Amino acid sequence: MTSPRSMELLQPVDISAYARGNLGISHTHRFDSGRSGHDVVVIALVHGNELCGAHAVKRLLDLDIRPVAGSLTLCLANVAAYLTYDPAAPTRARFIDEDMNRVWDRPTLDGPRVSRELQRARELRPLVTGATRLLDIHSMQSDAAPLMLSGMATKGQDLATRIGFPELVIADGGHASGRRLRDHGAFADPAADAVALLAECGQHQSPVAATNALEIAARFLLTVGTIDADTAASIAPLRPHPTPRVIEVTDRITVRSGNRAGFRFVRPFEGLEVVPEAGTIIALEDGKPIRTAYDNCVMIMPSRRLVAGQTAVRLGRFVTRDAQ
Repeated sequence: MTSPRSMELLQPVDISAYARGNLGISHTHRFDSGRSGHDVVVIALVHGNELCGAHAVKRLLDLDIRPVAGSLTLCLANVAAYLTYDPAAPTRARFIDEDMNRVWDRPTLDGPRVSRELQRARELRPLVTGATRLLDIHSMQSDAAPLMLSGMATKGQDLATRIGFPELVIADGGHASGRRLRDHGAFADPAADAVALLAECGQHQSPVAATNALEIAARFLLTVGTIDADTAASIAPLRPHPTPRVIEVTDRITVRSGNRAGFRFVRPFEGLEVVPEAGTIIALEDGKPIRTAYDNCVMIMPSRRLVAGQTAVRLGRFVTRDAQ
């Protein structure tokens, strides 16, 4: 794929016009149709350096998108981090104090710890717990194909498949370092109706990520019944795509070594490479090999932030699902 460094880089957009909000919560706007339907939330900037979500949410606000059923809440989450964005050092804007996408378990939210990200998560918590359908828009380090992270429950995989884009749905259980927004509360309960999806739209600085984010948002809102087809088409072209395929995450490789040089991949991985043979060495940690456990193992979102306690890579395999 084309490196974002060979093209014009995605730039932040001015979101100041939407700072006030209409719920008493900054950068958060809720619109109610007055008709029965899902309570839908689209959220972006959980990580301040992931610009595509800001582009998508701002466009939805600029277009005055209103729900035809249920309610629609549009939220820009970690604006404090976003406002520090420097294209020369974009990763520094990921968060201010801590990763906002690792704090969404009850003990952390209810606990005594204090950070700017936790303060904002606590502020947004009622919106999240009140949502019956939620889309969390992200981007990623590598220039790989977009992904939809559905969680392990069938309900998430079903919704992601019906949306129809991205073409790869990752059924995963999250990270050892903390619970994501996508996995908060009822979203992770297979018996509950509420469903949340996390969209990884492309490489952080690539304009393609913004294009993908808009199409994903339009398709999501159309699929859950918030908008009609004409409105969806006004947000973004709904391009034809193959039927999505599901990759089930079987292993999560977490960095254990406290030594910065203790973990390394044996070759560069951008993501979604298929390693054909079981037992293939993919990484070394303190000199000990880490191997694939089965044939045709898929490398999912290998990280360049190889820090102790963080996920280095997830390993998965394609699964066949019954026709819906």
